[in-house]
Amino acid sequence: MRDICVVGGINMDLVVQVPHIPRPGETVHGGEVARFPGGKGANQAVAARHLGASVAMVGQVGADAFGNELITTLEAVGVESSGVRRVADRATGVALISVASDGQNAIVVAPGANMTWDEAAVVDVEGAVSGCRILVLNLEVPPAVIARAVRAGKRGGARVILNPAPHRAGDESIFAEVDFFVPNQVEAALFAGEEPAAVADWGETGRRLRRLGPRTVIVTLADEGAVIVDDGGPHRVPSFPVSVVDTTAAGDAFVGGLAVALLRDAPVRDAVRFANACGALAVTRVGAQPSLPARGEVERLID
Repeated sequence: MRDICVVGGINMDLVVQVPHIPRPGETVHGGEVARFPGGKGANQAVAARHLGASVAMVGQVGADAFGNELITTLEAVGVESSGVRRVADRATGVALISVASDGQNAIVVAPGANMTWDEAAVVDVEGAVSGCRILVLNLEVPPAVIARAVRAGKRGGARVILNPAPHRAGDESIFAEVDFFVPNQVEAALFAGEEPAAVADWGETGRRLRRLGPRTVIVTLADEGAVIVDDGGPHRVPSFPVSVVDTTAAGDAFVGGLAVALLRDAPVRDAVRFANACGALAVTRVGAQPSLPARGEVERLID
């Protein structure tokens, strides 16, 4: 069994560069379409593997060319893929991503096999996450999968990181079993019952999220770093100044970096600083998994 298990989405990303994100009803002309392996789960698994951890991926793809390519990509970087099922009657998930000239993006996901787990597959998640030290999850798979994985992970003594993305209702019953709840600004506000644009104090938002049950809340704030909220109250950890090319997978790089730092018993503030560096480096390159940094790059940025 690997040190880190990741349960989550596996997608093929189809990316096009655009002058700006289209407004409702607007058509814009973009550049050539590029194809990159993606999905929040796969990105987080590859991020952790690039940083030197042993990692197992648990998820689903279709029995199609995209699915075969995505499994091959995971295996090529050393991620254990025996927990990835091929689903015969569903297509592999696809993300349609527009990236603007300032690096911001707009994403539409067709989840396909990510969201069509049968009962046997849900049950098998328990064995797939057994024995891991860190369990990482996101919300690109059904609530039943998340709940079973979290409870199995806790029984085995794993520390649980939940990246509650994309935002949805239906997973709240397991929040009290989560050690690290890691939303971005939009997800944090929505789970706290707030309007994202109206939030003035992310520390207070984090306190509201802790009332849902997680032990530690870490809200990622893009180029402003992250805020940790735990028993000691809120603490801001700044990011690193970089030139932004593409923000796709920055959050996944952060989560992967956080998992690896915690695996190595870093204090939480140090772990978040390391994760911030991972996220900062990811925005300097195009694509999801191609942008994920190696450990040496992260250490040089921190130093």
